[in-house]
Amino acid sequence: MTLGDDGPIRFTLAKRQRKKKPKENKTRTVHANILYDNAKGEENPNRHYVNNKIKTTKYTLLSFLPKNLFEQFHRFANVYFVFIALLNFVPVVNAFQPELALAPVVFILSVTAIKDLWEDYRRHRSDKEINHMDCLVYSRLEKRYMEKYWKEVRVGDFIRLRCNEILPADVLLLSSSDPDRLCHIETATLDGETNLKQRQVVRSFYDLDCEFDPLKYNSIIECEKPNNDLNRFRGYIIHRSGRRDALSKDNLLLRGCTIRNTEEAVGIVIYAGHETKAMLNNNGPRYKRSKLERQMNVDVFWCVIILLVMCLFTAVGHGLWMFQYGDKRPVFDVLSPDGRDLSPIMSAIYLFLTMIIVFQVLIPISLFVSIEIVKICQVYFIHQDLDLYDEETDSHLQCRALNITEDLGQMQYIFSDKTGTLTENKMVFRRCTVAGVEYSHDANARRIAMYQEMDSEEEECMSHGGTLPRRDSVTSYQSAHPASCRNTQPSAAPWSVHLTVLLPSVVHSTINLLPVPQEKDVTPDPQLLDKVNECSSQMDFMRLHRQPMSQLTSDLADIIDFFIALTICNTVVVSSPNQPRHKVTAELSSSLNRSSNRGCSSLLSSPSADSTLTKLNEEQFSGSLEHTFSAVPPSYDGKTSSNLEEGELRYEAESPDEAALVYAARAYKCSLVERLPDQVTVELPHLGKLNFELLHTLGFDSTRKRMSVVVRHPLTDQITVYTKGADSVIMDLIKPPDTGKRKKKIVCRTQNYLNLYAADGLRTLCIARKVSDKEEYACWLQHHLQAETAIQGREELLFESALRLETNLHLLGATGIEDRLQDGVPETIASLRKAGLQIWVLTGDKQETAVNIAYACKLLDPEEEILTLNTTNAFHSNFAPVETYPFSSSHISPFSVHRLGLVIDGRTLAYALDKSLEDKFLAVARSCRSVLCCRSTPLQKSMVVKLVRNKLKVMTLAIGDGANDVSMIQVADVGVGISGQEGMQAVMASDFALPRFRYLQKLLLVHGHWCYSRLANMILYFFYKNAMFVSLIFWYQFYCGFSGSAMVDQWYLIFFNLMFSAFPQLITGTLDKDVSAETLQRLPQLYMSGQNSEEYKPYMFWMNMIDAFYQSLACFFIPYFAYADSDVDLFTWGTPITTIALLTILVQLGIETKTWTWVNWLSIAFSVALFFTVALCYNASCPTCYSPSNPYWTMQKLLQDPLFYLLCTITPIAALLPRYFYRACQGTLFPNPVRVGRQLDKLPADTRRNILGLSRVTVGIDISQRCISVTNVVSVETPDRLETFLCGLVLDLDQTASAGADGPSCLFPTFIFTRSRAWLGGRFAAGSQTFSCFY
Repeated sequence: MTLGDDGPIRFTLAKRQRKKKPKENKTRTVHANILYDNAKGEENPNRHYVNNKIKTTKYTLLSFLPKNLFEQFHRFANVYFVFIALLNFVPVVNAFQPELALAPVVFILSVTAIKDLWEDYRRHRSDKEINHMDCLVYSRLEKRYMEKYWKEVRVGDFIRLRCNEILPADVLLLSSSDPDRLCHIETATLDGETNLKQRQVVRSFYDLDCEFDPLKYNSIIECEKPNNDLNRFRGYIIHRSGRRDALSKDNLLLRGCTIRNTEEAVGIVIYAGHETKAMLNNNGPRYKRSKLERQMNVDVFWCVIILLVMCLFTAVGHGLWMFQYGDKRPVFDVLSPDGRDLSPIMSAIYLFLTMIIVFQVLIPISLFVSIEIVKICQVYFIHQDLDLYDEETDSHLQCRALNITEDLGQMQYIFSDKTGTLTENKMVFRRCTVAGVEYSHDANARRIAMYQEMDSEEEECMSHGGTLPRRDSVTSYQSAHPASCRNTQPSAAPWSVHLTVLLPSVVHSTINLLPVPQEKDVTPDPQLLDKVNECSSQMDFMRLHRQPMSQLTSDLADIIDFFIALTICNTVVVSSPNQPRHKVTAELSSSLNRSSNRGCSSLLSSPSADSTLTKLNEEQFSGSLEHTFSAVPPSYDGKTSSNLEEGELRYEAESPDEAALVYAARAYKCSLVERLPDQVTVELPHLGKLNFELLHTLGFDSTRKRMSVVVRHPLTDQITVYTKGADSVIMDLIKPPDTGKRKKKIVCRTQNYLNLYAADGLRTLCIARKVSDKEEYACWLQHHLQAETAIQGREELLFESALRLETNLHLLGATGIEDRLQDGVPETIASLRKAGLQIWVLTGDKQETAVNIAYACKLLDPEEEILTLNTTNAFHSNFAPVETYPFSSSHISPFSVHRLGLVIDGRTLAYALDKSLEDKFLAVARSCRSVLCCRSTPLQKSMVVKLVRNKLKVMTLAIGDGANDVSMIQVADVGVGISGQEGMQAVMASDFALPRFRYLQKLLLVHGHWCYSRLANMILYFFYKNAMFVSLIFWYQFYCGFSGSAMVDQWYLIFFNLMFSAFPQLITGTLDKDVSAETLQRLPQLYMSGQNSEEYKPYMFWMNMIDAFYQSLACFFIPYFAYADSDVDLFTWGTPITTIALLTILVQLGIETKTWTWVNWLSIAFSVALFFTVALCYNASCPTCYSPSNPYWTMQKLLQDPLFYLLCTITPIAALLPRYFYRACQGTLFPNPVRVGRQLDKLPADTRRNILGLSRVTVGIDISQRCISVTNVVSVETPDRLETFLCGLVLDLDQTASAGADGPSCLFPTFIFTRSRAWLGGRFAAGSQTFSCFY
């Protein structure tokens, strides 16, 4: 923009822009573009925002060569080799023909450049196809929606979206053809979740009676700057009247999502192109540096030191050689470029640079390229492993980080989530307690046991062959063209392949969207069912006789409220069984008019906050129930309920817990029929369908750990808050039972039942209710709307607002839901433990639940002592009193620190992770065999992983399946995501993705071991090979006056590593198997070799260098003495040395190879044949290639000389004899476990299986067999006392470890103790907030 030639004006404008810049960084203002169609471009306020054209390519035709070279030169090795090649162009120091010396570097750079060019060209084609997709954009001139390319869309444009259409940008939803003003989207391309999400129209546009007209739009949108948080959107819309309405993620449709179940929707573009959330999340594959690569870089540095020492030694030798001639110059002396004689010092300096060129092979130029090739091949073979394929989900292992495969073989600590990782995350309703009465649901337990038995029979059938059809599975498809949602089924999208360029890749699998019969078929408890029917019949009688509901007994009122809460306190979407992607609208009575209901719609959808508040203030409470039931059938239709029970309606939930609870409520005839933005329809026995006006929803989050809905109760017209959440949170929000014994008794009994549920391994949830008067709710709403419209600090304000509403709750009851262990988890954990891996479980579940699951999966052993660090409060300390006894050391038996388990809760962990305590906590934790962190937040999980990784300097692996595990996965050295029931967030943040936890065993113990062993041996072989070949030239310098000459032809010297010896080592690095997969899994202890870096230790590098120097001596001097006093020329003597060196190197590779296949033999034969072919052709066609040398017919003459064959036989044997002798002694006299495993593989199959069977330990003990162990309790009332305790504990652990078997009989001689279950110890508290320690 041209502002004129006036300098001061331009300076003033620039100064103003600098002042405004901080404000622009906070928010974004979006206007409608149609208001500025006739204006100049400078006047459009949206002109500074990027357009919707995407460009993921890195290069252009002009920038490719310089930019690609610049990127490649970021690798120091490439810079080094280019420098050496350019140094060879200096005449005074050159050693080879300059063009020939440049060939290897040009080849390596060219191969990499061609690869980068091809990848960039594929990105360009994908970008072009995506940018030229069509969408409908409103045109002010045409006054209709016109087709435009995606790349032509701008921020502020109005877009019409159709069913099964992909969103071209991030769009704010302003209109929907859905009568409920909803838009259903599928976000599988973003987060991998295939269940439908609901997005709703901005509340200001909810009550439009006609089609949305963009020309009438005159509002301004103020929102946050573009960011990559998919689950957050903050802003507000300002209307001409000055009214502001809050905007949230529920109003935003993200680029890449697919419109489902909605014929049409209209929105305005908020973020476009590279500013969309999908593009901001497009980070591409993850790149990390492996531990082995870091060790290799150290040895590369040592190679540089060796190179400089050899060059310096040669330069000094040359200077001394020249100095002995004095003033008499030798006949072979080379003059300076100006014709004068060079001084010995200058000759030595020039020779130093020359020898750097000659000895450059010592730094392996092809090592880095070879490692990349081998890693790609290793990943390919891991993908092809059928044992890592899961038929149920049709998914396989996915490697998202290509350069850390060898780290899988060096893991030392595993940090695992529990729910969805160790368990199925398929929730099954088991038990509940309502109003202090427990209902065991014994019939339901028998039904679940029957299903489990059927599942085991199915698995047995599948293991014998054949595939059983999956139950209730739904496959999602996409369509490239918009179509009617009601008449067409979406089909596979041809453009989905190209869309992966701009979106993170996910594991493409079929997710089991609908619950299996175990989850949806619940057998009701007869006693509770009778009470539900009794309560419903009484309420129906009261309704017909217009009696107040307050006459209903408290127990029955709690029961009906309990099931109402289960039904409506969720985000479940109702769907039909034949078309689960289509939302079902319940058929209500003809007198039910949605438009009239919309007049008292939910606060999320109300026309304005002012009108809602005014309405709340003006409404008068009506005692009559006629108005409430005017739109509802007067009686309960048993047939309709029966149809619902048969499965006409199905529920799609974002959380398996929600679906399980809704299905459980349906078993008691309390069915969720319809969910709208402003109301929820529930069908109750004897009462028919009730419409609960949905006033507000406070969604679940990991901080609050609860969810609440605010509704207007149709029977009482009261504003009621239903809350569901974790018992540790809900119990703190319960109104103190100071008035009345009944409430206190209910709270105490419910707490005891919660402990029993947790002891049985059930996931517990508490259900509570609160009745709020209209004035109180209106006051809360006013403050809450202010928090909703805030942009800065919005999360904190919303949290405080929710806390004000969710207080003084009335406890209704609690539920126990079973989450079954995944198949093979106990066996996998047992094998990983035998492999020397320390396993920590970090979970957000209740402590008793987590500990019980830990026993079930064999993380905790009944025979080990349990040390528990707990934070409790005084209110709950009375529920589980602890009986104490005087201490006596005879009550417990001596034990090793390795048989110690640590259990710690989230509150205590917060103190333990403090800077002053973390070292002491870590000292205790690392001495324990198992560590279980309960009630952990996502941040605490990542802090624990980071603490262990940084303080102990160990290799860590984190595995999880949910969004709350992402931070932990990203912090660990290797992150593994489980493609389970909670979407693909963990997978998208991980380095490796697995369908099941049990596959981790083979991934680590087999593939991890192989990858590490292969790469470690290949790197050591590279160093040996290069050092051995360079040393041949070094020894020759003693016979040529240290002049830098070489007896090896320069063609052989340049291409020896690049061509002649490259292929066999690539084959061995890709296919070699030191031990078979069966043996590695049967003997997990073999994995410890990788943990201890036994295949690549520092001394091994020096042993290989010494061996290389010895072999070079043999390969040099045996031919030297054989041709001594003969008349052969230099190359006739040097070519046999080159041939012998190649054969020696290949035989050395054969000695180090553990598994021979036809590919190995073929690669070695190919290398030998390639060398002789090139030598014969080169010597026959190049008589004067390197004047004055003459290699003509050299190889042809040697092949006719018997001495050549004798040298090629004797010399490799003499050179390799020490290496072979060392390996033979190592394998017979002092074999390591890996060599023992290799010897087992050589035995017959039956004999090997019998031996391995004897070494196996039976895995798994039934939970019921847990013994009663001794529990020690100590009260630590403050963090300072905790620090003192940890200090003493560390000292005791050290003393016990040093004492060994003869150590003290008791680890804690001053503790008071109680006999109780080690995993269910009572709480012992002495203050309002104390720490309790158990073991």
